[in-house]
Amino acid sequence: MESKVFGLIAKEQHRQDTTIELIASENFVSENIMRAVGSCLTNKYSEGYPATHRSGSRGRYYGGCQYVDELEEYCCEMWQKVFQTNYHVNVQPHSGTNANIAAYLSVLKPGDTILSMSLDNGGHLSHGSPVNISGKIFNFIHYGANKSGWIDTNDFIDKLYKFNPKLVVIGASAYSRTLYFDTFRNVIDCYRGQTGNECYMLVDMAHIAGLVAAGLHPSPIPYADVVTTTTHKTLRGPRGGMILCNKEANEKFNFNKAIFPGTQGGPLMHVIAAKAVCFEEALSDDFKVYQKNIVDNAQALCKGLMSRDIKIVSGGTDNHLMLVDLTPYGLTGKAVEKLLDAAHITANKNTIPNDPQSPFVTSGIRLGTPAVTSRGLNTEDMDQVAEAIAMVIKGGEEQVPAARAIIQKLTDKYPLI
Repeated sequence: MESKVFGLIAKEQHRQDTTIELIASENFVSENIMRAVGSCLTNKYSEGYPATHRSGSRGRYYGGCQYVDELEEYCCEMWQKVFQTNYHVNVQPHSGTNANIAAYLSVLKPGDTILSMSLDNGGHLSHGSPVNISGKIFNFIHYGANKSGWIDTNDFIDKLYKFNPKLVVIGASAYSRTLYFDTFRNVIDCYRGQTGNECYMLVDMAHIAGLVAAGLHPSPIPYADVVTTTTHKTLRGPRGGMILCNKEANEKFNFNKAIFPGTQGGPLMHVIAAKAVCFEEALSDDFKVYQKNIVDNAQALCKGLMSRDIKIVSGGTDNHLMLVDLTPYGLTGKAVEKLLDAAHITANKNTIPNDPQSPFVTSGIRLGTPAVTSRGLNTEDMDQVAEAIAMVIKGGEEQVPAARAIIQKLTDKYPLI
């Protein structure tokens, strides 16, 4: 009997080929990355770490690991080359959330206080949302954005001194402006010097890792005590996470132990292999061009929307994404996401700063350009995408067929398969 699974995979491939993908956290990986993920490495169990000086491990808990040991070491070396650092690297986290939870558990005790950006102001679930395990284990205090959509630095400083967090999380999943890590570092160091309190800085660079690697966004590595990331999104690798930290933090907190045996079992060696391929690709000149095109396309899409009177939170973008504020049109993100889907534009509803709607409804949509840039679209194409989005927002269901016609021309022009 023919498997139903492959029929559904074929339908999903058709959906991807006939739609424009604007979810900021999605991308299209290379054939080599797909090849690694689908390799025989999926058969191999390898709890533990390579028995090398790098990991400080006594070795794996299973035999037959000589090649996966070499592979994991190589993956770590490639990561260090991409980000030009000798920081300790753990490539085993299954996701960015796994990396964050492990980092929290390494540095903190349950109930300790963490200061992070709130979810409705651009943060992430794993930055202390009450529905996430992070918000159940630790005491999170949140800073937010001001009325203009930029990080409220006064709010950040006030809460730092008022609540005395042991850890500060810098990073976001829906913030379109540059994060100046040196400024955060200086504020935290001043706080530590004035109060004598222990306080560490964690940067979650999941969304901007590719831009950082290409030198298009400031790097957190010289400033953060620990950095977490995913390997998909702008990095254009497989779905997975990583932890990076300086020598002092690694010796003090032992992040390896927090991953295994702390929060995970065996690593996914087929995914680690794909991460290594991703880092090889990230060392190429083509990757740097690709990252610049992501930013150029985001700015072109943003400009195209604003020229059509679509409101953008913070008034623009510095990176790969933007937030559309739908309140001037009395629309919800949930409704517009559905309309865009009918027009063959894939996006996601998203809260905006001080959103009156619930996270299931929202007053905004988030748009990002990593996937469309991988597909080949350029800045002129992004203006056409902006036209289609504006038609749907302003004209509703009646304009969906016309918007879909614009999108079909683009998907025909840039086929995935």
